Amino acid sequence: MYLRAVKATCMFEQNEIFDRTERLVGADAMNRIQAQRVIIFGIGGVGSWCAEGLIRSGIQHLTIVDSDCVCVSNINRQAMATTSTIGKVKVEALKEKLLVINPQADIQALQAIYSAETRESFHLEDYDFVIDAIDSLAHKAELILHATSDLPSRVKFFSSMGAALKMDPMQIRTDEFWNVKGCPLARALRQRFKRDHRFPKRKFRVVYSPELLPNKGDVHAPSTDTWTAQKAQVNGSVVHITAVFGFTLASMVLQECL
Repeated sequence: MYLRAVKATCMFEQNEIFDRTERLVGADAMNRIQAQRVIIFGIGGVGSWCAEGLIRSGIQHLTIVDSDCVCVSNINRQAMATTSTIGKVKVEALKEKLLVINPQADIQALQAIYSAETRESFHLEDYDFVIDAIDSLAHKAELILHATSDLPSRVKFFSSMGAALKMDPMQIRTDEFWNVKGCPLARALRQRFKRDHRFPKRKFRVVYSPELLPNKGDVHAPSTDTWTAQKAQVNGSVVHITAVFGFTLASMVLQECL
């Protein structure tokens, strides 16, 4: 089925795929969009939809980074997660889906973890946009510090705050990181920066929501206002929120190209 879909897509000119986008933004902006190099760290409920939004909008050069495999609990909110992809490496499953959308896209799938030890291997200075959709507090903090302190200012950086425990997409918004209120993940990051006496050296924009609901389905769920060093606490989340977070990140990239 995958090969048949690719062959069917290849019957069309690539420009036809992005006809509606180009009609809206114009040929010059379309050319700029297609020339951008983007890397996304974390392709879960937020990052996977950001990746799909970018590819559907004309981004041609995309690198996706995640170390996990698809599991059954991913199906409710992640773009590549289906009953047929359970057990597959997430980046490979998503790459396969994205290439069905645009077989000519240059997509690099890296099954890896971003950390202080691995950061130099990603060569972030070679990208135009760096997108953070990481769950791990420690790794997220390291990426934020590196992207805002050590990279050229031309490399634009956007980050996602916590998308769990939310149901109302109308409360999703963007702002400068230090202006965010009501997000436990943003608060945990700020506390970590202050504790370590290491701070981002330039401002950066994030997507977040101040909404914070309780878990109703699991009385043994961890506290909703703390984050572990490894993974975000296991809290309830739904696709119409995680996808809007991801699409908002994609829109932030596209807006820079107009």
